[in-house]
Amino acid sequence: MHKNFIASALMLGIAFVAPAQQRVNPSDVPADTRPYVNPQSDTQPAPVTTASSDYVLGPGDQLSLVVPDLDEEFADKTFRIDMSGDLSLPHVGRLHAAGLTTAALETEIDARLGRVLKNPQAVVTLASFGSQAVSILGAVNSPGIRQLEGRKTLFEVLSLAGGLRPDAGYLINITRNLQNGRLPLPDAQIDSSGQCSTGSVKVKTIMDGRDTAENILIFPGDTISIPKADLVYAVGSVVKPGGFLLNEHESLSALQVVSLAEGLQKTAAPDKAKILRSVPGSTTRTEIAVNLKQLMAGKGEDFQLKPDDILFIPTSAAKTAGYRTLDSIISMTTGMAVYGRY
Repeated sequence: MHKNFIASALMLGIAFVAPAQQRVNPSDVPADTRPYVNPQSDTQPAPVTTASSDYVLGPGDQLSLVVPDLDEEFADKTFRIDMSGDLSLPHVGRLHAAGLTTAALETEIDARLGRVLKNPQAVVTLASFGSQAVSILGAVNSPGIRQLEGRKTLFEVLSLAGGLRPDAGYLINITRNLQNGRLPLPDAQIDSSGQCSTGSVKVKTIMDGRDTAENILIFPGDTISIPKADLVYAVGSVVKPGGFLLNEHESLSALQVVSLAEGLQKTAAPDKAKILRSVPGSTTRTEIAVNLKQLMAGKGEDFQLKPDDILFIPTSAAKTAGYRTLDSIISMTTGMAVYGRY
């Protein structure tokens, strides 16, 4: 009986390997949930400012101009589009630049400069982006405000933030001002203010590239947040008790959690295991009986552990007494064999 049980436990440890999971001792779980700041982020080189020909200018963008015969007015100077979308230039005056491409703005400037120059040929260059800010918060390596600098997908914007941290959860939450339209996601909703569309995408979907439709284009003003991963716990008669990050998983099965805890101890009572689940609004937990012995034998449906669940595997008193007796017999036999040599 003991041999069969130990063999089953070893098979369990091999069958349910989940290398993507990270084991965390309960005492090591940080209480501080402030966004992680990459200490190296301030030393990263600034990206080269480039814009595609179809880039649409907006408030906050800074421009440099080259105008033949007007070098003194424009050389080594930059001009910012104000929050109204207007731009003020020497000899040109105030014009509305937001919504134009650089080529369209050059045409507009040439038309204005035609009053003072015979054949103006203005060249507009984007000096720095400022109109396409998005906020990226939570479990990314470099949270903060980033400029889209043109069309960017959700995956590309996450790359701008240095990618996801190892403790990132399974959801990416997105908020968009309704002025930019509703999020093109199946679960998109209007928030309580009536001004924003909210929705979420599963991390696994984006990273696996299985559903390109959810790798949506990100718009200026969007907010992207990635919560930290929840934990489930294994305690009692397991090899390495502790907490385990769910990561991109919404839940883990009881057998997966046992495997992450590196299997059961030889004195475990798997048929008397329990899931201890929190009760909303209460400090108590409800108990759910789980017969791990049957599950390990391939009988019955595995149980799914939700965030903050505790899988408790008690110790078998009979097995403990049996192994103590066996150890005593082995110790006594070894001692008699040694004594017999003399």
